[in-house]
Amino acid sequence: MSKSPTAAKALFLEGNRHMSAGDTHAAVRCFQKAIELAPDFAEAHTNLGMLLDQEGMPAEAERHYRQSISLNSGYAQTYMNLGVLLFGQRRFQEAEAAYRRALDLTPEAAAAWSNLGALKAYTKQEREAEQCYRRALAIDPDDRKASFNLGCLLLRQGRFEEGWHCFEARDWYARLEKLIPCPRWRGEPLKGRSLLIGLEAGHGDMIQFCRYAPLLKASGASRITLICHPALKTLFKTLDGVDDVFAVDEDIPALDLDFWTPPLSMPYYCRTRLDSIPADLPYLRPDKELRRRWEAVLSKECAPTDLRIGLTWKGNPRFENDAERSLPHLEILKPLGGIAGVRFFSLQKGQGEKEAASPPAGLELVNLGPRIADFADAAAIAANLDLLICVDTAMAHLAGALGKPCWVLLPDYMTDWRWLKGRIDSPWYPRVMRLFRQNSMGDWSAVIREVNRALQNFIRPSTTTNRHH
Repeated sequence: MSKSPTAAKALFLEGNRHMSAGDTHAAVRCFQKAIELAPDFAEAHTNLGMLLDQEGMPAEAERHYRQSISLNSGYAQTYMNLGVLLFGQRRFQEAEAAYRRALDLTPEAAAAWSNLGALKAYTKQEREAEQCYRRALAIDPDDRKASFNLGCLLLRQGRFEEGWHCFEARDWYARLEKLIPCPRWRGEPLKGRSLLIGLEAGHGDMIQFCRYAPLLKASGASRITLICHPALKTLFKTLDGVDDVFAVDEDIPALDLDFWTPPLSMPYYCRTRLDSIPADLPYLRPDKELRRRWEAVLSKECAPTDLRIGLTWKGNPRFENDAERSLPHLEILKPLGGIAGVRFFSLQKGQGEKEAASPPAGLELVNLGPRIADFADAAAIAANLDLLICVDTAMAHLAGALGKPCWVLLPDYMTDWRWLKGRIDSPWYPRVMRLFRQNSMGDWSAVIREVNRALQNFIRPSTTTNRHH
């Protein structure tokens, strides 16, 4: 170090304290001042790079990482951090080189093996990915991230027995668990006992896995209570086997409970395998009055013989892979507008809703989004459609749960594990769901061409009679 190493070291330690306390801005100032006093302080460059990456400044972060490496090429954590940054930018070869350099320095670093496994999984080198995850777990059997990642890989391959077990390493529900005054259900007999199914993950996850409630009630559970997102509460009241439904934002009365479970743990303890997925469709149903009300709305917008098709092209922007799973803009769906005898309805909420209000020329679209209050409305609309075409969002799971034909557009990169590998159907939603997959990263045009051809075949037998009453 140069200039004032003692003061620089003190600033570095202070920066670490701020970083541990979650005060990113104070930590950044400390590391910057430390580097001003000691420009050759490699560890300060590394920590500053990590914070800048978290703050959305990858170029500056990379500069500090590479400066740190030039000062100290033996610090494995810098290579690890650089690998994460490069992986996020899909610079896969550079990221792998960084991870492997970290492993050269610290061959027993479980986190480095896990990160290399994730890179291999996302670049579809699944055998190598599995080897990396298993190496990480051999080093540290308690590495939850490696176990979770291995679980996702195995589930994608349909290897459910070990996959569900590894998937239990997730901790998304930790905050809720602290609030529930009863033990976790781990497969004990439920005869005569009450069970709370807690909220976990997103709307789509809740819709997909609420199917287990009727099974558990049939196994003898005396009472089943469900906690869900507010927008799902009304819809979930149609679910068989559920006695009480509460939204997470309302006051929940004291409940006499024997067990509770996160929704995504139910397949594990119910011993679900690829050939035993509970898929008795529909397991959710629209409210009859809402369905009649929306039928009147849709009827005013189309001819009696028109094929009614719903569209949803964007998901929640906070989802980690949303940039891949969502269409960048509605213009991509424009080729579908040239098919006669079709009326398109937008069920898009939130992100993309403004696009629906002014669709591209040639794609006529009835914008229902602003009038949809919750998933009960969405279910009632879907029940009046012939088909829903959507990206990987909760709407796909809603259509499937209703037994409604649904075509799902899937990205090539980081395809979610629940759609399995290479299939064009879904055993979670048999006979109603068809999957259209990208052949290369980011290429939606080929997918839409395939959808266009399929839609023309779908419409031919459907346009000769009045199909809506």
